This record gives sequence, C-alpha cells and structure tokens, in this order.
Amino acid sequence: MRARVGALALLGTVLVAGLAHAQAAEPPATPPGVITRLATRERVVALTFDACQAGERMQLDRGITDFLVARRIPFTIFMGGRFARDNAADVRALAREDFVSIQNHSWSHPRDMRLVDDDRVRSEVRRAEAMIVEVTGHRPTLFRFPGGNADERTVGLVRSLGYEFVHWRWAEGDPAPSVDADRLVAQTLERTRPGDILIFHINGRGWHTAEALPRIVDGLVARGYRFVKVVDALPRTPVQVLAPVR
Repeated sequence: MRARVGALALLGTVLVAGLAHAQAAEPPATPPGVITRLATRERVVALTFDACQAGERMQLDRGITDFLVARRIPFTIFMGGRFARDNAADVRALAREDFVSIQNHSWSHPRDMRLVDDDRVRSEVRRAEAMIVEVTGHRPTLFRFPGGNADERTVGLVRSLGYEFVHWRWAEGDPAPSVDADRLVAQTLERTRPGDILIFHINGRGWHTAEALPRIVDGLVARGYRFVKVVDALPRTPVQVLAPVR
C-alpha cells in the first residue's frame, strides 16, 4: 500500500510539472496595440516573412523571392539589421520592387526582448533601422518582435521610436523540419481567414516554405483571396523614401 501511495504521489508530481511546462510553453499574451490581423472582412491576406539572424550568417531564400517576384505578388519582409547587412545586394534589388515592403525585426534577434533593458531595446531597433535605410533607402515604420515576445514596456519603448507592431493570429511553424510542404499547404488553406497575416521564414529556416508557397498562393487565389503589403492595409502615412536605391 505504501509503495502504491508513493507511486501515485510521484505520478501527481509528474503531471503537475508537465502542466506547468505546457503553460510556460504557451505563446505570450498579445499586448495592446499589436496588430495580429488586418481590419477587413474582404478576402485579403498579407504574406509576411521573417528574415532574422543572430550569430550565424543566414542567406535570403531565393526559392521564395524568385517565385513571388516572378508573379509580382505583394509581400512584406520583417528583416533583422544583421541580415540586411549580410545580404545587401539581394535586399537592395528587392527594395526596388514596389510590391515588396521591408520592415524592422531588430538588429540581432534577441530571443525575448522582454528580458533586456530599455537601452538594449532601443539599440536593437535603431541599429536595424539604420542598416535597412542604408541598404534600401526606405525607413521602416513597422516592427515585429522576435518570437512575438513583447509586453507593455517594450511596446511603449519601440512605439516612442515611431513604430507600429505587426504579429500574426496563428503561426505556420515552418522553421520545424517536420512541418513538410504538404502540411504547410493543408494547414494554411484550412486556417486562413479574411484579414489574416501569414508568417513564414525567408532566411533559410523555412525548411519547406519555397516548395509549399506556389500551392499556397494558387489555393488562396482559387478561394478568392488577394494579397497586400501590410503597410498598404493600414490607415497610415506611406513609407518615407530617404535616399535613392542604388
């Protein structure tokens, strides 16, 4: 009996620990002022891509950009400053296209900006902005927090630098190699609703995104959807051009 009671107690401890881990793994609550979908009932969606880079050098996924540019499909890239620096020629070429929007995703993609101090938050945003302006000639006005991790403090700090915030309603999960092209296509076509902001990765970590994207686009078009840049779907001032793109 004593052994059985001990086993039940151990099981209870494991279940509680597992529940705590699951709760900790849940995505953070979205702070006020962060856009997770476009304010429309029309069949409109925004294709967005994260181009992040921490320590390791990453490259632009040309399988994605070649397809979108050939079809002239509007899309938005939330780009890290280091990534813009290390992919300057490709980024500069993309910036010449009027259906491409390049926005701010921090300088070095800290995993959770809620855990860094005020000065570091501002530095991450300002350094990325300076590099994007240098490469593209356009000042970004939208910001996406790395991992979607934000709170009222970090939102307030970045807003004071002149930014609006764009996240997503649900995540594709394309950085996981186990999420293959068939799954990406099926879940996107099943989950997408008018005004959704779709999030993929364009830094080589969207393992099957380039393979899945043509079927996703064609499937959404067949359902009556059209694509927009995020900046064109918000009631705001157009992005300021600061310098000619060379």
